[in-house]
Amino acid sequence: MKYFKKILRFAKPYRKYGFLNIFFNILYALFSALSFAALIPMLHVLFEETEPVTKMPVYTGISDVKDYFIDYLGYHVTQYAGDDKMKALVLVIGLVLALFLLKNVFNYLAMYFITFLRNGVLKDVRNSMYQKITELPISYYSEKRKGDVIARITSDVLEIQHSFLSILELIVREPLTILFTILVMFGISAKLTLFVFIFIPVAGAIISRIGKSLKKKSDRVQREQGEFLSIVEETLGGLRVIKAFNAESRFFRTFGTSTGRFFKFSNKLLNRQNLASPTGEFLGIVVIGVLLWFGGKMVLVDKTLDAASFIAYMGLAYNILTPAKAISKASFGVRKGNAAAERVLEVLETDNPIVDSEDALEKTSFEQGISIENVSFKYEDDLVLKDFSLNVPKGDTVALVGQSGSGKSTIANLVTRFYDVNDGAITIDATNIKDITKKSLRNLMGLVTQDSILFNDTVGNNIGMGKENASDEEITEAAKIANAHEFIMELPDGYNTNIGDSGNKLSGGQKQRISIARAVLKNPPIMILDEATSALDTESERLVQDALEKMMRNRTSIVIAHRLSTIQNANTIVVLQKGIIVEQGSHSELLAKKGIYKKLVEMQSFVS
Repeated sequence: MKYFKKILRFAKPYRKYGFLNIFFNILYALFSALSFAALIPMLHVLFEETEPVTKMPVYTGISDVKDYFIDYLGYHVTQYAGDDKMKALVLVIGLVLALFLLKNVFNYLAMYFITFLRNGVLKDVRNSMYQKITELPISYYSEKRKGDVIARITSDVLEIQHSFLSILELIVREPLTILFTILVMFGISAKLTLFVFIFIPVAGAIISRIGKSLKKKSDRVQREQGEFLSIVEETLGGLRVIKAFNAESRFFRTFGTSTGRFFKFSNKLLNRQNLASPTGEFLGIVVIGVLLWFGGKMVLVDKTLDAASFIAYMGLAYNILTPAKAISKASFGVRKGNAAAERVLEVLETDNPIVDSEDALEKTSFEQGISIENVSFKYEDDLVLKDFSLNVPKGDTVALVGQSGSGKSTIANLVTRFYDVNDGAITIDATNIKDITKKSLRNLMGLVTQDSILFNDTVGNNIGMGKENASDEEITEAAKIANAHEFIMELPDGYNTNIGDSGNKLSGGQKQRISIARAVLKNPPIMILDEATSALDTESERLVQDALEKMMRNRTSIVIAHRLSTIQNANTIVVLQKGIIVEQGSHSELLAKKGIYKKLVEMQSFVS
């Protein structure tokens, strides 16, 4: 229940619907009890037990409520029907039908208003989940499987929605129905009602015992669902590799093993859940059976209860069974939903270590340069950068080269503040980037990565991500600078062509040029190029390199490169080895040193 208290905050904007639901649930519960109580005068007419009531009864107190109710109805029936039994019967039947109609109208209205609350909570929890997913640092997703996150925002949130409805029924509607029904039952026969109460705690204890293990079983089901969704996500992402290596059967076995566990866990969960309804119904029928014996004795032997009241009483007793079963079912749903709520809140309550400081600056200009001062950083245990220092003056191009794992891409991740440094500081214009808002910091930067990250949308919209509300002319101009305009115009619908999932309808060079056009449109003063040409063929590389050179004019650039031919014009080339600068200088200076850089150039020339 503690998780549902936290989820309840999402219901605040929809509380008016909650109050309306409670109001109509109260009316539903009241009329549910009255509709059965109204059977008594009808049965009296049928059994010819009615006597004309010519005088309006006087209410004397709660102990006399049953007789007052019967005499009150009898008086109005007498006034309307006189001695005509059929006319009296029609009147009483009309009353019963009216009460049942009102009961069901109030039931519908209660469900009508709760629908807005349920779906509103569902929408807001999903929106909060999505916002949190986009806010959390990249490091979070190196530890979590994407499929598990998808399962939490889909099936787990949906489970909360169903459970949320159940808990409202548990708190308001069904208990009130039972309460009003029991009050009417007390009015008919206090002795018989007290006798029923002996059996209710026993039934409740049995049902409660069945439900205790549900949360644990539900948690296993939801985790396994996240597992096989992760396998689906990885399969779709790596389908070419799977097919190329004929690994379909291997992945199918992995997926089959996961769905097999899901099958086993789901069976245990649902079978335990399904046990609640028949158990509750059987226990209810046992109570009804005992009632028939004890009540029958009161009617036939003791003569302390009339037959009409006993039949109505049995109807009321059965009326308790439905809400009792609903409470039982809802309590199971709450336990199951509690596991889902825990998984959702685990994401929502995850602390984001990369946050803006309270007095963070909105930086809109870039004047002097970037300074990396004695920075050390590690992803897990081993340091990737050790006391790393580097200055990038405004307008300069600084290239980072070195073997894979030397820390080049880490520098790009730290400057853009995708990660925070462990020690040291990174400053822009002598201001620590931790003291600049993330949004304004990233507004100063454009990023082009080795893997062109495009979205299942039109070419124009993918480029337009670089600038909100960009005009068609601005998008076209950015594409021309990126050497992309010509091939875009050859596409079936030009800039309105959908490029498919991850841009898979385009070649590698085309995708990269659209990525560059996106960065050009943003027009930032600082460019970060992370191996932007390493995955391209020679012809594509020439076009992309030309586009990059156009883009880097009059900008400060940090270039991470494998292909050294692309960075010969850089003002400074920094050679990294295991997170440490081993050489630094211009292309010609480093060649003259005849050190590591010269060896790297010769190796690539030889390979070429």
